[in-house]
Amino acid sequence: MNVFEAEDLAFAYNGIPVLRRVSFAVRSGALVCLLGPNGCGKTTLLRLMLGLLAPTGGHLLLAGRKAHAMPRREMAGRVAYVPQLHRMAFAYTVLEMVLMGRTVKTPFPGRPSSRDRDIAMNALCRFSIEHLADVPVTQLSGGQRQLTILARALAQRAQAFVLDEPMTGLDFGHQAKFLEILRELCAEGHTCVMSTHFPDHALWVADHVLMLREGHVVADGAPRDVVTSENLGRLYDTDISVHRIGETIRVCVPDRIGGIERGAPNGPAGLTLPSRTPNIDGDASRRPEGTPNALPDL
Repeated sequence: MNVFEAEDLAFAYNGIPVLRRVSFAVRSGALVCLLGPNGCGKTTLLRLMLGLLAPTGGHLLLAGRKAHAMPRREMAGRVAYVPQLHRMAFAYTVLEMVLMGRTVKTPFPGRPSSRDRDIAMNALCRFSIEHLADVPVTQLSGGQRQLTILARALAQRAQAFVLDEPMTGLDFGHQAKFLEILRELCAEGHTCVMSTHFPDHALWVADHVLMLREGHVVADGAPRDVVTSENLGRLYDTDISVHRIGETIRVCVPDRIGGIERGAPNGPAGLTLPSRTPNIDGDASRRPEGTPNALPDL
């Protein structure tokens, strides 16, 4: 069963095309990553999936129905949204902010029930921020605010999650925790569509990858098939290698860092930047003698 389906989807702002003939399907329980450079149309595509914009061509369906024609309350019951940035205008507590995710389940007028509060607290615990429950959101760090918004989406208990660069401002540990939670949600039957600027995220957790450039889909498929050095190079206009670490972990590394090619002896802090180590896209180049076999711990 497909949660989202797009066929020949197109959109233009004031007559200027942003998306052109985009077609894809997102099956139930899948974790899909959108990759692409700034301005390629990722956020516009997510807004179309949320029904916030109407296509100028083709169609985008949510559960077999046109997303932009779906009533907002019904949409909120089906899809939870996590934006790139969220500015806090009022000093709600963290718990109050997360409880807002329950409003779609609360008859109007009404107050949150004890069950709503339990669901909200469980969401805070899942992100390890339950100790912030009574703290005003205006006093949080950027990363803590983002975790609060993620917890609010979780409390919404929607079937699908649409996330626009959700790990903006998160430290490395919280990024890893968040990716783990996404995988858990998909294992529970939820569907997640996430845009990200980090191809590594797609390699680590995605079931499917959609690459966008200048409003077109340039690659679409399983991460192992799509996240390749060749595709990443075309996508971001820079030379990038995909390396294997151990049997299962793969990482993306630019071939030049700070103007220094990998393999040069004058890397930062006296480190030798590794040359082309074996990667999943083909035969490895021969490494200069003394070049480490794996990426150094920086």
